[in-house]
Amino acid sequence: MRSLESSLLIEYIAGAHRKRLLLGFAFTGAVATAAFLIVMPQWYLLASVLVIIGVVSLGSTFVLLNSFLPLLAANHPEVRHEGLQHDSQSAQLKLSVQISSKGVGLGYAAAVCVQIFSIVMLVLLKKANFASESTPLRCVLFGVGIFWAALTIPGALWLRDRPGPSLNTSSMRGTRLPVALQYVIFAWSSVWKTAKTAAHLRQTGIFLIAWFLLSDAVATVSGTAILFARTELHMGTIAIALLSITATASGIAGAFAWPRISQRYGFQTKSAIIACVLLMEIIPFYGLIGFLPFVQSWGVGGLQQAWEIYPLGFVHGFVMGGLSSYCRAFYGEIIPPGSEAAFYALYAITDKGSSAVGPTLVGLIIDKVGTIRPAFAFLAVIIALPLPILYLVDVEKGHADAVALSEKENTYAYQDVAMDDFDGDEDHAPNTGLMGGWEDEELDDRRR
Repeated sequence: MRSLESSLLIEYIAGAHRKRLLLGFAFTGAVATAAFLIVMPQWYLLASVLVIIGVVSLGSTFVLLNSFLPLLAANHPEVRHEGLQHDSQSAQLKLSVQISSKGVGLGYAAAVCVQIFSIVMLVLLKKANFASESTPLRCVLFGVGIFWAALTIPGALWLRDRPGPSLNTSSMRGTRLPVALQYVIFAWSSVWKTAKTAAHLRQTGIFLIAWFLLSDAVATVSGTAILFARTELHMGTIAIALLSITATASGIAGAFAWPRISQRYGFQTKSAIIACVLLMEIIPFYGLIGFLPFVQSWGVGGLQQAWEIYPLGFVHGFVMGGLSSYCRAFYGEIIPPGSEAAFYALYAITDKGSSAVGPTLVGLIIDKVGTIRPAFAFLAVIIALPLPILYLVDVEKGHADAVALSEKENTYAYQDVAMDDFDGDEDHAPNTGLMGGWEDEELDDRRR
C-alpha cells in the first residue's frame, strides 16, 4: 500500500495548500494509529482498515515533506546570491544535502526517542497483568499516535503554503462520477503523465532505475537481517528492539557525519551515494565468511554469535543515514521545478514498489536450501547492481534538462517569484514562490 499511498491524491496537494494537506494526512494517520487502543482483538477487518489509513497517511506526508526540499534550497539567500554571480546549481545541491541530512538526523533522533519510550512502556504495562495480552501493545500504538499528532503541529504552524490553485477538475465537470472517483482518476492519470515525463528526462529515468534497485536492496537487507536474527541467532523481542535502536541511532550519526566526510574527502553527491552503497556490502560479505571452515572453527565471526549483528546494525544505520539524505537531495536536482510533489510521488512509488522483489527471491532461496545464510550471496549481488547505473547519472545535464522542460511547460517559476510578490489571492495567484522575506534588501532590489 505504501506504493499506492503517494499517487492517489498527491496532485491535489501539489498546488496551493500542500501544508494544510500535510497536516491533514498526519492527523488522520495519527488518529488511525491511536485508534488501535479501542479496537477489539476480534475486529480484524477494522484493524486492517486502520493500518491502511495509517500507512497511506505516513507515506503521503513523506512525499509532501520531500517536495519542500528543492523549494527551500532554491529560495535560500545563499543560493540566490550565488545565482547573481554564476551558476547556482552546485550551491543549491550542496544546500539540499545539508537540509536533507539535518532532517534525516532529526527524524532518526525522534525515532530513537519513540522506540525507547515504547520499550519502557511495553515492559511496564506487561507487569500490570491485563486481561488481554494485546492491551500493552495497543497502548504503545496509542502513544505513538499521540506523538505523531502533537509533533505535527510545529511544522503545520511554521511551514508556508505555496501560492497557487488547488486541483482543477473542470475537465471532469458535467460527468456523473463521484467527486472522490474524479480525484482518483485525476491522480492516476497524473502519475502516468509524470512517469512519461520522467522517461523523456534521461538522467532522471536512469536515477529512478538505480533507486528502484537500491531500494530493493535496502529493504531486502533489513528484512533478511531481522529474519536471520530471529531464526539463526534465536534473538528475542527485546534484543531485536535493541538492534533497531542501534541501527536508528547510528542513522543519526550517519546523517550528520556524511556531509563532513564528503567535505573532508571532496566527495560529490553522487560519489557519496556510491561510497554508501559500497559500505553496505560489508553486511553480506561478513555473513558469507561464516561459510569458511577456519572461521567456523573459531566459534565467532561470520554472524555465529548474536552480539555480532549489532556492529552490522550500526553499519546499516550509518549507511542509511547517508543514503536517505543524499538520494532525495540528488533527485531533487534532476526533476522539473514546479512539479516537486508529483515527482516525489513517483520517487516514493519507485521506492516502495520494489520492496517486495528482493524479499520474495530471498524467500525462494531459503525454501530451496533450507537455511538463510546462502541468501547473503544474493544480497551482495543486488547491493552492487545499482552502482554502474548510478555512475552514469550526470546531475548537471539532468538539472539543465529538467529546467528546460519546466520552462517549456511553463511550470518553472519559483526561482524568481518570492512570497513578498504574492498578493494573498490564493484562488488567482500563480503557482509560484515559496519563501518570502528570506532575501536581504540588496538581493531583493537587484531581483526586481
